[in-house]
Parts: sequence; structure tokens; C-alpha cells
Amino acid sequence: MMTVVILTQNEADNLPRCLAAIPPRYPIVIVDSGSTDDTLAIAERHGCRIYRNPWPGFAEQRNYAIDHCDIQTPWILFVDADEVYPAEFYASFEAGQLQLDSIDVLMVPSILYLREKRLNHAPGYPIYHPRLVRRDTVRFVRNHTGHGEAVMNSCRIGHGNIPYLHYFYHGEIVEWMHKHVDKAAQEVQLKPTQGALMTTRGRLSVWLGRSWLRIFARFFYHYLFRGGFLDGGAGLEFALMFSWYEASIYLQAKAAEQAGNRVSIEG
Repeated sequence: MMTVVILTQNEADNLPRCLAAIPPRYPIVIVDSGSTDDTLAIAERHGCRIYRNPWPGFAEQRNYAIDHCDIQTPWILFVDADEVYPAEFYASFEAGQLQLDSIDVLMVPSILYLREKRLNHAPGYPIYHPRLVRRDTVRFVRNHTGHGEAVMNSCRIGHGNIPYLHYFYHGEIVEWMHKHVDKAAQEVQLKPTQGALMTTRGRLSVWLGRSWLRIFARFFYHYLFRGGFLDGGAGLEFALMFSWYEASIYLQAKAAEQAGNRVSIEG
């Protein structure tokens, strides 16, 4: 058996679709970090158990759920409010087809949707995340970006083949940019956590460093190399958004470098 855990903050627009896809036989825990919209009312109507904890970061909030939410099932499935897991995933779990006996973490692939359009090429699949974890043996740590999460490399890892659907963007560009400016600030200095499991993408990101070439490389990767142009306008939008993100990181890194140089000169 497993418990589904959803981290929320003002997810009233996303939560109904997320909850509707979870079979009613699974207990659902909501860990909310200060919603001011109808998120908690929606969760209450659905019968979720609700806990509140100020936002400490993805890794820390997932650990809070493991340690403080009275979860008794051996497995926990972490689902973000803008994600939908297909019925096939739950059926495979119940049938024992996910081969969990010898692992602690199942890395689950995702399919991204931009403005409700499925992106078949631009993101560069597969994209894996540690989502199904053994409660007694797994804790999360911050990954190399400073804002994402990873598990320790001592965990036994498996890779699933049933993707969840991630409706990550609905067109709220100003809100998206504000959020990612803050994330970019945390990525100025990539500092992998000692002992954390790193994906191939993560290792490549650290190796590339913070060169301005990353801005153009990001666009080339998503739009040309991975065939984002085949996704039409949505593929172009995706490539531009994440090229802008790389530019935000680069500009903040340069600003920090210049500020450090001024301090050194004045000192």
C-alpha cells in the first residue's frame, strides 16, 4: 500500500484535476505552506488529511511529510498539484509490476504540457524524478541547483516506464518569470550536496558551469537538437522560456561577480 503526498500553496486551479486522477482507495496527505485561495477547501471536500508547514524547500518539505504526517504505509508517492498520474501507474503498483522489492526509490518519468498542449519533443525525454519512495529508508536533500530535490546515492534506485503528466505552465508568464528569477538566483553557484544522487542532466549542468554560451546552447538543445520545432508554437515558447532562464542565471552570476570585485577593491 502507499500514501499519496501533495505539497501545496495556492493550487486551487490545479488541485481538482490532480485529485480526480488518484483512486479513492489511496490515502492522500496534503502538506500546505500557506495557501490563501481555495486549496484547503478543495482538499477538505476530497477527504484529504491536511498538515501545515511554512515552506522550507522541496527536499525539506518532503522530509517533513515523511517524518511528521503520521504516514504508516511502506511507500509514499509524491505528486505535485500540477501533475496527474495515469490509472495505469496505480494498477501497475498494485499488480507488483513496478518491481519494488529490491529498490528504495522509483525514478518516474514525466511528460510536460504547456498551455494544455503535450510537448512530445522540446523538453528532451526522458526526464526522471524521485517520486515513489520507501518511507523507512529514504530522505531527501537539496540537489545541485539549490532549489530542487534529490535522494542520497546510497539509495537503491529503479526507473519506471509509466510517465506522469506535468501541466507545468498555463500561460501565466509574469508569475512564471518571477518564480524563476528566484530559482535562478539559487543556481548562480552550483553546489552539489555531498552524497546526493545526481542525474545525467545534473552532472552535465555542473560540468558546463555558468558560461554565457549556455543561453544559446539551451535554445539549440530544446528547439533544434531535441526537435522542439516539431511541437509547433508551444515548442518555440518552451525553448524561449528556458533560454531566458539561463540568461537570468548568467546575468545574476555576473552581477554577483562584479559586486565581489568591488568589495575586494574597496577592502
